[in-house]
Amino acid sequence: MNEYAPLVPVFVVALLAPLLSGLMPARARLPQVVLLLLGGVVIGPQLLDVAGPDDVVLLSDLGMGFLFLLAGYELEPSVLREREGRRAGSAWLTSLVLGALVAFLLLEHDTVHALAAGAIALTTTALGIVLPILRDAGWLGTRLGRTVLVNGAVGELAPIVAMALLLGTRQTGAAAVLLVLFGAVAIGLAALPARVHASAGSRLLEASEHGTGQSTLRLTVLLLVALLATAAAMGFDAVLGAFVGGMVLRRWAPGDVRRLEEKLDVVAWGVFIPVFFVSSGMGLDVDSIVAAPALPVLLLVLMLLVRGGPVLFFFRRDLPARERVQTALYSATALPVLVALTELAVDDGAMSSRTGAALVGAGVLSVVALPLIAGRLGRRSGDREPSGTAADEGPADGVVETV
Repeated sequence: MNEYAPLVPVFVVALLAPLLSGLMPARARLPQVVLLLLGGVVIGPQLLDVAGPDDVVLLSDLGMGFLFLLAGYELEPSVLREREGRRAGSAWLTSLVLGALVAFLLLEHDTVHALAAGAIALTTTALGIVLPILRDAGWLGTRLGRTVLVNGAVGELAPIVAMALLLGTRQTGAAAVLLVLFGAVAIGLAALPARVHASAGSRLLEASEHGTGQSTLRLTVLLLVALLATAAAMGFDAVLGAFVGGMVLRRWAPGDVRRLEEKLDVVAWGVFIPVFFVSSGMGLDVDSIVAAPALPVLLLVLMLLVRGGPVLFFFRRDLPARERVQTALYSATALPVLVALTELAVDDGAMSSRTGAALVGAGVLSVVALPLIAGRLGRRSGDREPSGTAADEGPADGVVETV
């Protein structure tokens, strides 16, 4: 069998997704992530059957790794220590409790792992999708933008930590101990480069970071793969290693940081991340969605209540009503973490393919509908930055645009 043949339709979808997204009217434009998933469904076993998830396992796993590496790089840990960060953390913990209640009452859960997977799935936020939307609208440097940013950061980091504690191969107590050890390894890696920045090795890296050497990019890939392997060896899901790798990279990115960020975008979004989403689409249980089309809609409503409701409550004194509603809508927008979570939970037997497909369907609906509604609310209120402000200056500190 020609092992390269199935790669052709995968990369055709990867090419067409951003082109089709760009051709859509701005007000009704679908994020390319949605189109990548739908393209995977079309070429996958349930429709054209010209490619399958098994054909791109390694590329897909690296794509998931790069996705969470960039997500970890976006996060500025200091924002979590501020008042908004503490309130965002309280809102997420409340969401987790509500999610567990919903999962217990409505979702399939024959084990504790299944209950935990369903609860966590209802609490994620697609920060990588929301950030570019905020930037395009001119809200990234505003009070609304900062509040959405901190809620989105918690909505990505906290589910990943919860996955490591509750969905790994070890008991929760042992997982907590190993998580502390893993954190110590990460802190050690983050502190190490501060001692060697002025060393001959650092100067050698910077001398060969461009051209055919690409030393800093290769060092980043080494960091990613090493932390993926370490996380897997400790019984954690790979997403934790990738996310921590991004946080470490933010601390000690060597050489020309701006150029390194551009190179990471090229490698991650040019090659690997699209394959991950196309592969997820190919593995989606479309028959289950067709058999129960109302379930994704119901789950979307539950996601909005579970994730958005606590945000409305905890920020009631910080934002006017309209901005709180916008923040809640953006916070309930979920897809990349949700796709990774459901894929891992289904593979581990902690979630049925029917529930996983319905959750991904709800995530697709959330990406299509919730930012659009939030944007319309913003235009009605006239809360938009004038030309020449944060929208035109690029991402705020601590933010890298990934979608």
